[in-house]
Amino acid sequence: MALLEVKNLEKTYYNDKVATPALRGVSFSINQGDFAAIMGPSGSGKSTLLHVLGFLDEQTAGEYRFDEKTIDDYSKKEIAKVRNKKFGFIFQSFNLLARTTVLENVKLPLLYSDVLESKWNDIAKKAIEDVGLTPRTNYEASQLSGGEKQRVAIARALVNDPLVIFADEPTGNLDSKSGRVVMEIIKRLSAEHGKTVILITHDADAAFLSNRVIQMKDGQIEKDSL
Repeated sequence: MALLEVKNLEKTYYNDKVATPALRGVSFSINQGDFAAIMGPSGSGKSTLLHVLGFLDEQTAGEYRFDEKTIDDYSKKEIAKVRNKKFGFIFQSFNLLARTTVLENVKLPLLYSDVLESKWNDIAKKAIEDVGLTPRTNYEASQLSGGEKQRVAIARALVNDPLVIFADEPTGNLDSKSGRVVMEIIKRLSAEHGKTVILITHDADAAFLSNRVIQMKDGQIEKDSL
């Protein structure tokens, strides 16, 4: 059964009564453990789609079901809990606190969890170990390279053991070598840990590591390799 499913999804932005469609009749489903890459040129709707799937925005029309429930089935409190517990986010700009240690950055999502505070350090250190950054645990984020910062962001996305990892252009600010390291970690999360990964990327090499490529253009699915 599908973990995420969208049917005839539409998203339209309005500015001074001018309508700009970002998504136009998008339909697909993703199962638990899938690694799907969503590709397309700027303005194709791929980031808008990720925001809807990640409960960061709402569609204008159509249906989105996550774990067999639509967004209307969740209260605002439940939506926030799903985002924190079941979703992990990795962004191009890392979104780390520069003057805060790697450990403290990775622990941040646990502040809003039901996990006992006494367990936070151990959970965060395990996530840091999983991305190969144990020697940098007590470094400030400002002392890290771009590739290391993105690995910290991945560790932070892992601490609540989410069902889904949303990665929005995770290699966009990295050199090719650092980008390969980051993508290998993301691939391993899917292959070895059973995480569902939804990757937004312009990078064909990054998309090649996925099990499925969804090509978007002008707010619609142009091609789906499934």
